[in-house]
Amino acid sequence: MRKILYNFLFVEIVKALKLVFSHYFVKEVTLQYPHEKTALPNTQRGALCLLRYEESQEERCVGCDLCGAACPSACITVVSEVDEKDGYVVRRYASSFDIDITKCVFCGFCVEACPVNALAMTKMYEYSTINKRDLIFDKTKLYDIGEKLHREAKGYLVAHNQEGEDEEVVSQYRYRFPSSRQEEPEQEEKK
Repeated sequence: MRKILYNFLFVEIVKALKLVFSHYFVKEVTLQYPHEKTALPNTQRGALCLLRYEESQEERCVGCDLCGAACPSACITVVSEVDEKDGYVVRRYASSFDIDITKCVFCGFCVEACPVNALAMTKMYEYSTINKRDLIFDKTKLYDIGEKLHREAKGYLVAHNQEGEDEEVVSQYRYRFPSSRQEEPEQEEKK
């Protein structure tokens, strides 16, 4: 008898409607994506970029290819060159720096491996295109992204303890090539 009454009163439907109406009057959590965007944290791993020194606007990248060695998907290609003066290496730089974003797994190993913090990640995630060749970021495109999203890139480095928030600390890096090399020949000549 109880089973017949249970089926006759549609108890399951009443429970379902109760659940539906309990969610009906709650504030919606869905964002209307193209028009509304969520705030992303500084640790967001988006598109990669190259940075310059703030004071002199020189390229930070010294072409050491440690980022390419640390990359598990082998999507980074760096070709480095050196400038020599009187038999001494004056400057080392990357003549070509390419990242194939279609292969990138956005792990952040390349950023951690960079000794001069020349490489950083941004919050940019909207770079879809029809042509796959547009997703190979060359050196100029990486520097353009770095200039446009400089604050986000710095926020990523600070969030991952690669740099400090102080401007004095930011200008002092773990490795800076070739300032130590330039001073050595002058000191030897004075002796």
